[in-house]
Amino acid sequence: MRELAKFIVDNVGGADNILSVSHCATRLRFNLKDRSLVNNDLIKNHDGVVSTLDKGGQYQIVIGSHVADLYEEIDQVLNSNKTVYVKDNVKEVNKKDKSFNFFTFVSGIFAPILPAFAGAGVLRGITLLLIQFGLLNPDSGTAQILEITAMSVFYFLPVLLAYTTSKYLKSNPILAMVIGAALINPQITSMMGNIGNGARTEFFGMPVILMNYSSTVLPVVTAVVVFSYLERFLRRVIPEGGHLVFVSLLSFLIMIPLTLITIGPITVNISNGLAGFINSLIEKNALLTGAFVGGGWNALVSVGLHWAVNPIMIQNVATLGYDYIVPFTFATNFAMMGSAIGVWLKAKNPKFKKYALTTALTIAFSGITEPAIYGVAIPLKKPFISALIGGAVGGAYIGFNHVKSYAFTYGGLTTLPSFSGGDSGNMIHAIIGLGICVVVSAVLTYILGFEEPKQAIEE
Repeated sequence: MRELAKFIVDNVGGADNILSVSHCATRLRFNLKDRSLVNNDLIKNHDGVVSTLDKGGQYQIVIGSHVADLYEEIDQVLNSNKTVYVKDNVKEVNKKDKSFNFFTFVSGIFAPILPAFAGAGVLRGITLLLIQFGLLNPDSGTAQILEITAMSVFYFLPVLLAYTTSKYLKSNPILAMVIGAALINPQITSMMGNIGNGARTEFFGMPVILMNYSSTVLPVVTAVVVFSYLERFLRRVIPEGGHLVFVSLLSFLIMIPLTLITIGPITVNISNGLAGFINSLIEKNALLTGAFVGGGWNALVSVGLHWAVNPIMIQNVATLGYDYIVPFTFATNFAMMGSAIGVWLKAKNPKFKKYALTTALTIAFSGITEPAIYGVAIPLKKPFISALIGGAVGGAYIGFNHVKSYAFTYGGLTTLPSFSGGDSGNMIHAIIGLGICVVVSAVLTYILGFEEPKQAIEE
């Protein structure tokens, strides 16, 4: 892993060419001084690299599910060259890297939490499955503790997002977490009484509309973005000797009331309105929506735009207890798995067959599609088209039957329990729809055929 990290750093132009580097679930994302210095062909053809992209002003290297480990190695390589990277490039980031990329920001704050979502989602699905089959009493202490275990990541989401957002924005994570914790302080719920959302109080004569902020996304993210500017301002105007007390004092005194009075209520209403609009579209024409999302999601993943929808799915699961969009993302994953299986069945070269099967198994057990997208489907073209069609057909079936997911997680065989709960036919329709995705994509891939990469044949 260290060897690959050094290889990547050297071939993106060296440490002195790197303004900043971050990662999402499967990709390294570099902001570079001069992208013409990148040896793209060398990087792209390395055994440890799935593919590369140049999108949104970033140079992206698709690694796979072990990207976090590689990122840590790259961070150590860069920090070993402190005179170049830390001293010089931090200044360069401040001067040159002013542009804001929404999708990079969203992926940057959610990627660290995704493993928690995945584990919690599977656990909640298993718990609901046990209850549905009568193997667990929903009123028992065991069931309630399992529910607490699975749903804590959602309840305390404002605190977790406060941490990841502050780390991304390079502000103080502890102060940000206190702001997030204030939003879910039990005293707010107590002040709301029996009225619930919309209950009113006052702060020095200013009206405050109280809301339940547990499991919310937009309020704390917006608050921490504002806080990051406030903190920098306070550190600039307050003498260094007063930073310890007065930066935190003024940050809390300004940000927590400001969030409760304005940022919180406004962003909650925006979030609820957006989620409600998307959910209503799905409920009104679920078949067409299923075909559109199920068919198009892989295209979004291929350019990294899928992150924009994740907060809506998370909020639906956290507030409603279920989501309609997650099943469509399952459909696209299983469609891509089907295309990879079709390539495995059709390909002649043993090494390429093995790689195609490996990418299919990666989707099945971890829900990660990028190795199949960039290593198999896009290079061969027709398998990618087959996956889009398979996802659309299976997604239409899933949408028509109003399949719901009761957890936010990656789509794979190990996460199928997320369809447990609710209507008795929900799981059955999910399995049938996902089976359609796999079969249609695999059959189309086999029938349409493809031209195997010359490099794979030569090997």
